[in-house]
Amino acid sequence: MFLQQLINGITLGAMYALIALGYTMVYGILGLINFAHGEIYMMGAYLGIIFFGLLTDMGIAQNNLLISIAISFIGAAFYCGTYGVTIERIGYRPLRHSPRLSPLISAIGMSIFLQNYVMLTQGSIDKVFPAAISASGINAFNASITIIQLVILFISVILMFSLHLFVKKTKIGKAMRAVAQDKKMASLLGIDIDRLIALTFIIGSVLAAAAGIMAAIYYGVVNFTIGYVAGIKAFTAAVLGGIGNIPGAMLGGFMLGFLETLCSAYISSAYKDLFTFLILILVLILRPSGLIGGTVSEKP
Repeated sequence: MFLQQLINGITLGAMYALIALGYTMVYGILGLINFAHGEIYMMGAYLGIIFFGLLTDMGIAQNNLLISIAISFIGAAFYCGTYGVTIERIGYRPLRHSPRLSPLISAIGMSIFLQNYVMLTQGSIDKVFPAAISASGINAFNASITIIQLVILFISVILMFSLHLFVKKTKIGKAMRAVAQDKKMASLLGIDIDRLIALTFIIGSVLAAAAGIMAAIYYGVVNFTIGYVAGIKAFTAAVLGGIGNIPGAMLGGFMLGFLETLCSAYISSAYKDLFTFLILILVLILRPSGLIGGTVSEKP
């Protein structure tokens, strides 16, 4: 029982971690909580269903499953990246030098707008992802891990490892870290602040889109409200690990997924969301900097 819940928790945590990375990257650069980020995750799930459905209707998915899933990932990531940079351009950039409450209100407004936009364009009823990947898997020690779970874990680890290398080893990644530490000094050194902030939103949106498609494949059903709850939980994961800290967001995501799964299995699934918010409150009270500690210092 415990081993099975561990596998389920790691799978869920991998998706939370991908969404949490978007929160923590934007906060690291701007000091802003992008509350519209959960809706990007939701749109990624919808776009994955749309692309895969089109490929299924064209007869491509039946004969080339992996290629069809890859095309769905790429298409959803492209569109979500576009939405992410558009949100930054319209909703946040004009308010960059305003009081902190202004971009926060704008973020909440963007979240509500995107929810209603998807509801009006796609309908309010649930959308079903076409059954594509076999539910079979590996059974051992009275636990099983399905092919879908293996795919989710593999893609998540690849994306997180690639992001870590990108931030630590590339010139653009170093520039991002410089902007996170001191935007004024980075600008004086010739770094294009606007371009890096836009790139940060694109990367975060691509990761959220990947998590959305994986959630659609894993659960099989999506609706226009899934972004709100998933976004709050991913934000909790980012705070748990240390907001502004990329490894912390990964750790927080996996921990939250594991704890939520244990709560559902051993206490009650009706209280899993309550348990998540209880963790958020306790972390904010007992250790606001998170388990690892934020890398971004507060500036006047």
